Amino acid sequence: VQLQACGGGLVQAGGSLRLSCAASGRTFSSYFMGWFRQAPGKEREFVARITWSRGTTLYADSVKGRFTISRDNAKSTVYLQMNSLKPEDTAVYYCATASSDSRWHGNYDYWGQGTQVTVSS
Repeated sequence: VQLQACGGGLVQAGGSLRLSCAASGRTFSSYFMGWFRQAPGKEREFVARITWSRGTTLYADSVKGRFTISRDNAKSTVYLQMNSLKPEDTAVYYCATASSDSRWHGNYDYWGQGTQVTVSS
């Protein structure tokens, strides 16, 4: 499975960004697609995840109500719409796939290369 993430950038607090993650290869066993983020000096943390089949979503409390994860099965692409961004959202954002459900990054098998999101105050 190969994952290609893009869409990061620099935005002011209160602004919006949309990240995309295109999957290719043997994706049939990747039932869950997740977004994680990692700020300098901090551990990688769960942001959101979605199931390919039903589109069931799960969010970290810190982003609930501001971020929306969605998928386009025809394009094998997952999106993360980020609204009302805060400086504390600044991090490198990664997409990843897993065959079982978990918020733990160690459960995810394949990772994209990461895309930087910087929110200025």
